Amino acid sequence: MTHRLNTNKQFMVGNGILAFAVIAVVVIFVYMSMRAQQQKKAERNFQEVYTVTLERGFAGDSTSLFINDSLLVDRTMGKEPFTIEVKRFAEHSALLIVDNATEALALFELSENGGSYRFEKEDGEVKLLSQK
Repeated sequence: MTHRLNTNKQFMVGNGILAFAVIAVVVIFVYMSMRAQQQKKAERNFQEVYTVTLERGFAGDSTSLFINDSLLVDRTMGKEPFTIEVKRFAEHSALLIVDNATEALALFELSENGGSYRFEKEDGEVKLLSQK
């Protein structure tokens, strides 16, 4: 006697539909999580301020100041001291002081709490002075 309904085939089709539905729900939740994470990251504002002061040895030199990959100043320094204040804009920050004539680079890591940084240039070498 032949069965008109193939129950094994119906069972496999039902399992396939359920598996597809589970995968679709997982993809939807992962997408929603990634969007929420991007929105939270975009809304992040920092209150800390960095004050960078070039005190001695920079007058007359063409100097560039960068924080991370953002150019802050690119000019020939006039009178000393030269001071610039910058609001923190990234999770981790580093200050790069570049002598444009020799392309010498000085790299300094900046605190997550902001702060005041003073520098002097002696014999072509940039030095961080003690904090007040």
